Amino acid sequence: MSPSPASTALDGLTSGAVYALLALATVLLFAVTRVIFIPQGEFVAFGALTLALLQTGKVPGTVWFLLVLAGAAAISDIVNGFRRGQPPARIGMQVVRTLAVPVLVSLVAIWAAPKGFPLVVQALLTLALVTPFGNLIYRLAYESLADASVLVLLIVSVGVHFALVGLGLFFFGAEGFRNPSFWDARFSTGGLTLSGQAIIIFGASLALIVLLYLFFERTLTGKALRATAVNRVGARLMGISSNGAGRLAFTMAAFIGALSGLLIGPTTTIFYDSGFIIGLKGFVAAVFAGLASYPLALVGALAVGLLESFSSFWASSFKEVIVFSSILPVLLWRSLRDPHGEEH
Repeated sequence: MSPSPASTALDGLTSGAVYALLALATVLLFAVTRVIFIPQGEFVAFGALTLALLQTGKVPGTVWFLLVLAGAAAISDIVNGFRRGQPPARIGMQVVRTLAVPVLVSLVAIWAAPKGFPLVVQALLTLALVTPFGNLIYRLAYESLADASVLVLLIVSVGVHFALVGLGLFFFGAEGFRNPSFWDARFSTGGLTLSGQAIIIFGASLALIVLLYLFFERTLTGKALRATAVNRVGARLMGISSNGAGRLAFTMAAFIGALSGLLIGPTTTIFYDSGFIIGLKGFVAAVFAGLASYPLALVGALAVGLLESFSSFWASSFKEVIVFSSILPVLLWRSLRDPHGEEH
């Protein structure tokens, strides 16, 4: 029996809620750092695969990946410290700050992996493992290029994407995983069936959007990020560190990506390279918003989810083509409505 339009729309809104989180992360990163972060979807894959391996009782490859990145960042701290003539004690303190969280979280994960803790505990451990990736990737790939052009930063993002996909294959393997649902209940109303996992997706997405709103509107740190997004030079003159803002923005993006992976993991099989397509749909939603507006990014993500859902019903072989082609008229409209000169 064919699914009803209401059921198809519900599936689209469920997917759109996840794409909304990725779109918000994309807009956040571009606003604060001017980075079009193509590898946002890799955080999604890392989150889903880390939880899947914890479910099997194995130490996830995320642990070793995190330690490798932390070690590379520590080496960078040492090299940069000696170049600047900093005293050894200060360099040592910076190295300790760089390694403390990744090493501590990795040790906890190695201890906890074979213990078979409940799903919620493993999910929290997954968030703790994947979130530091954002800070480390920004420091290693983007921080020294913070003042480069958007095109240069985009090229770096492409390189980071391919590096993360290749390393993801090495650390996670080619096998795909589908995680268990956080809530197996099902609720039927007329011809519409709502799963417990869908409720969790809507609830988590809504809660995170509200928290982001409160963070940017009510906290000093959030206002500092907004100031950096509006005027980087002016923010620096006011004593706001652009590097600190970039690190925080990437950390938030990694958390959002990992959470998205936990939410979408029970609905589809995730492979090491699945994040690219998922993240790209979030990017399409962000483009609908001009990479500038959080509310429009939310609306664009829901539109992408609905378009994907109805496309898979009417023309499943072409659903990806339809979704990604929808970006073309948006780009054309924005180009005609708001033409830009050369970047300075």
